[in-house]
Order: sequence, then structure tokens, then C-alpha cells
Amino acid sequence: MSDDTIRLVTIGRIFRRRRRLLTLLALVGALVGYGTSLLFPPRYTTSASILLPGAWQERELLTQAQIATSSVVVDRAAAALGWKGVDGDELREQVAAQASEGNIIKISGTAETPERAQRLADQVARQFVTFAARVMGDNAGPDAAGRPEELREMVAQAARRITELSNATDPGRTVESVQARTELTKLRTALQEAADKLEQADPATDKAGMVVMGPAPRPTAEAPPTTVHLVAGGAVLFVLVAVICHLTAARTSRRLRTGPEMAAALRSVLLGTVDVPVEGAAYRPETPGPRARIRRLLGTEGRWNAPAPRASGDETGQELRYRRVHARLRDRAPGRRRLLVVVPDGDELARRAAGQLVLTGAGEDAGAGAPGEDPALRVVRVAVLRPTVPDREDEAGALVVLSSGNWTAEELSGIAEACADAGHELVGTVLADPVRARPARAGGRSRHGAKPVLAAGHDATGSSG
Repeated sequence: MSDDTIRLVTIGRIFRRRRRLLTLLALVGALVGYGTSLLFPPRYTTSASILLPGAWQERELLTQAQIATSSVVVDRAAAALGWKGVDGDELREQVAAQASEGNIIKISGTAETPERAQRLADQVARQFVTFAARVMGDNAGPDAAGRPEELREMVAQAARRITELSNATDPGRTVESVQARTELTKLRTALQEAADKLEQADPATDKAGMVVMGPAPRPTAEAPPTTVHLVAGGAVLFVLVAVICHLTAARTSRRLRTGPEMAAALRSVLLGTVDVPVEGAAYRPETPGPRARIRRLLGTEGRWNAPAPRASGDETGQELRYRRVHARLRDRAPGRRRLLVVVPDGDELARRAAGQLVLTGAGEDAGAGAPGEDPALRVVRVAVLRPTVPDREDEAGALVVLSSGNWTAEELSGIAEACADAGHELVGTVLADPVRARPARAGGRSRHGAKPVLAAGHDATGSSG
């Protein structure tokens, strides 16, 4: 599993190197969102506001909001509307109520057309006000309407009686008379204050008279999610899933990335790294076939998380790396006249590097005038899934050439076992590293730009039964 930290630059690399695939997925997601919008008719929502006069606690307002969407109110609204095939249970899913600041309850109605949404909200609001007034009237009882007037009359009679008693008392002649007049005055004041407080605390006079604050406005736009929302959401969702899949695949990838790791999986030693010039910012293999053409069309023929090729040095430096590999081969296989170069099938970088190794060895022999100093190389390509290496003939060993980031330890171990089964001893591993190609010279093409001619032998891609 890769332990690389996911950064914004990683997300940017996905969008940059997989832009064709992500664009196609965004289009597919938009089409799916549009198709989803066709399955659901447009919906319109509007609200009617109801004012509750008086002092209300927050808990009481929430209770009234629950009453507004209760089955009793919604069933009465459904009966009043008389819509064919629509009952209270269905309308209950289209009605919502919310208590807001200022003792206002907003009743929302959702329907297929603006007219129906407006009628639904207004009808539920009217039914709620009617039902709430009836509930308050039933709780108050039949005599509740006359109780405030009776209380006022009783207070007035008591006040008059207290005044008469005060006037009948001997005014100011004795201490007892003064105290009696004072006590009667206090009694009259306390009685009047108690009556006022009792009238203010009466819920029938304080919390009655709910008012519908005008008809609900007719909606002019669809309620979300609209067609635009579904199309945009589908495109974003598909792109997001694709990015997550790319990151998950990279985090769980078991492909080896460094030369020492691959050499250890092959149970051999790393002889060196050679440069392979490629065009563009990232290497894209040129493999034939319809699947390769589809991958090329979608821009998925190369690894998205492959590092950008390094800047290429001059041809002398590149050829020097190949000569060093030949020198290490001579050290590890002295006197051996022939080696088998094994290249995993589908690894274009490794194939080009192997061909250049053949050309470099042939050039060194011709230039030195000592034919046979370097072992002759025969390149074969081996299928990775079920590797089969040609049986040993006059080869003295095998050399594996491959690129990084393409193969797992199990796949490379299978190649090593196939070499051992064919009787070939692995003398080493060579890593092919992509570099940016330099512009061609005016007088001719670069040596690395020419297609290499392989040494004697043939490519073997067979599989064992």
C-alpha cells in the first residue's frame, strides 16, 4: 500500500492527466441527472404566514406548528380542496409548518403546479386557524365569554361597597376611624389590581384571534432539486467518484516503484538505470489493438501518478549509461558469449531500452575491433500473467529489463521462477527510466530516435499450459 500523502497537487495531477476521462464521466453524470429529472415531475412550494397575537412561549409555538400539520387539519384541508385521488395521507407529505420569531407560523405547501401549491398552503392555513379557535373555545367552556364582564361587575360592586363603608365611618374623629378608612382604601386598591392581573392572565383573551397574514404568494420557480440541480449534481458526483477511485487505487497499489525493490522481487541485483527518451510530459505506451486505441482516446494509456520524465541529458551521457550496464555484465558474466534479455510484455519502455542495449553492445564491439568481447543479447518478451521463457540453448544467463511502477512483487517473482524453470540464471536487472526527448538535430535524427534492430532471435510471448 502506498503511504504517499494526498495533496492538492495530487488532485490537480488527476485532473490534468485524466481530463478526457473526467470530461466523459461528467457528461455521463449530467445525462444521468437529466434522466432522473424526467422521472420526477417539477415541484413548486409556497408558504402562508399566520400571526399568533399575545405572549407565547417557544414550546407553545412548536406545539401549534405540530397541530398545523396534524391529520385533523390536513384531512379537513383535503376535504375542502376536493382534489381527485388525493387524500389526507398524501397531502401530509406535501405540507410542512415551521415556527419563526415574532409569533409567526409558516405553513408550506408543495404541489405539481404553482396554482395547486398556493391553494394547498392557503387552505391548510385556514383550516388550522379554524381548528385552533374551536379548540380554544371548547377549553374555555360555554360561560367563558361572560366571565370577564362578570368579574368587572363584581369588582365594581365591591369597590362601591368599600366606598360606602369608608364614608359611613366617622371621618377623622378617632384613631380607630382613621385606621378603618385606611384599611378599606388598601383593600379596594388590592382588589382592583388582582382583577387586572387575572384579566391579563386569561388565555382566552390573550391567545385568541389567530390571523392569516394574507394569501400565499404564487411560486414562480421550481422547488429544488430542479433539473439544473440534478444535471450539475450528477456531473459532480461522477467526477468525484472517479477521483476517489483513482486515489483509492493509488493508495492500495502494490506495484513496485524503485529499482532495488524490483531487483529484490526478481532475486537478482540492479545493474543500473538507463534513459529512454519519450515525447510529452508523461510517457504513453504505444501498444496496438482496439483496447489500446480506446485507452488512447480516453487518455488512460499511461499511469496518472507516474512522475514527470526528467530533463534529458546529451546523447553522450545517455550512451554512457548503456555502456556501464555492458561493463557490469562483463564483470558478472565473464567469458559468457550469449545472454537472454527478458522484457515483460506490454512494457514499451523496457522494450526500447532492451533494443538500445543491443545496439550499444554491437557498436562497442565494432568500434573496439574485438568481436565477442561483450555477450550477445537476444531479446524476448514474456507474458506477465502466465510467464514462459524459452528453454536454455546456448545462453549463459538471463537479464531482465523493465520500467518502474508497472509490476507487483508477485508478477516479478513469477518471471524469476519462469527463468529458473527454463534453466536461465538471472545475472541482473536493468531499470528503464523515461526522460524528455531532446529536439532532433538539423543534420539528422538522434540515435535514440531510430527504431532499434534486435539481435538474432525472436520475441517469445507464449504461455505455459
